[in-house]
Amino acid sequence: MLERALLYEELGDAAGAVPILPVEARGLVFEAGGRRLIDGLDLTLRPGMRTVVMGPNGAGKSLMLRLLHGLLPPSAGEILWGGRPADRAIRLRQAMVFQRPVLLRRSALANVTHALRARGMPHRERQARAHEMLAAAGLGALARTPARLLSGGEQQRLAMARALSLGPDVLLLDEPTANLDPASTLAIEQLIQAAHDGGSKIVFVTHDV
Repeated sequence: MLERALLYEELGDAAGAVPILPVEARGLVFEAGGRRLIDGLDLTLRPGMRTVVMGPNGAGKSLMLRLLHGLLPPSAGEILWGGRPADRAIRLRQAMVFQRPVLLRRSALANVTHALRARGMPHRERQARAHEMLAAAGLGALARTPARLLSGGEQQRLAMARALSLGPDVLLLDEPTANLDPASTLAIEQLIQAAHDGGSKIVFVTHDV
């Protein structure tokens, strides 16, 4: 499951020519353990939006993101990207950052270059891109530090840098500032703003209340 989560987090490519927006959920239902956890959700996310979904713990925010991202299949209903179901090409144009960062057991720099290598970027280009994104996340001086030795806030910024390095059209964030100190929260918010300004057509954030 960890490897699959990493694969989906690493996907995100703005190069596709076929429109993938809006994102629509129609009559979305998810059941597990005999319980209906999401019941008939309808949702439309249009280009240029920054959307925040707020709700208490257990309301289904994280579950909704995983359904939209394709990590879980819905029990009923459908999710459409640009009017059609998600395929690999669509998944290559979105990225997700989890509330608890999913990081590789290697340096901060290698966490980013691994994602870029999986996308076929040449060595020199991916090194430059990775250093650029780490600097933007305030982690330039920690590039060679093992990711597991970073603080919680630094790990979340690394997860953001890795996702943003791929230039996603759609960025899904699951409570990205939960339990972070004010400085780390500000850094994450600045990265979200930069993602929106830099061309991500939808930034979709969940937030606890």
